[in-house]
Amino acid sequence: MSTVLVVEDSVTQREMISDLLRGSGLNVTEASDGVEALEQIQGSRPDLVVLDIVMPRMNGYEVCRRLKADPKTQNVPVVMCSSKGEEFDRYWGMKQGADAYIAKPFQPTELVGTVKQLLRG
Repeated sequence: MSTVLVVEDSVTQREMISDLLRGSGLNVTEASDGVEALEQIQGSRPDLVVLDIVMPRMNGYEVCRRLKADPKTQNVPVVMCSSKGEEFDRYWGMKQGADAYIAKPFQPTELVGTVKQLLRG
């Protein structure tokens, strides 16, 4: 079974995303900011990361850059999930190495579908 790390500083959003993914048959671990996410990933590598952008201590862009720069984690797919929904934000997210970009508010099927598709890839 695949494990997805949900990195989101809003407890409500984190729980909602985690519940959605668990409901679709995935293992879910959680982190509340970028620093915590990187620490967790060093300990056990998830199969995919769902990453918020605007967070305390370290933003999602920086986390994504670090994951993609590290040979141990560069192949872990990253789905950026952010309220920053402008075309530029999407472009910038992909430029940091994100494999997908989902703007909030999103349709549950969009998130689950994107995650499942990347896990198959």
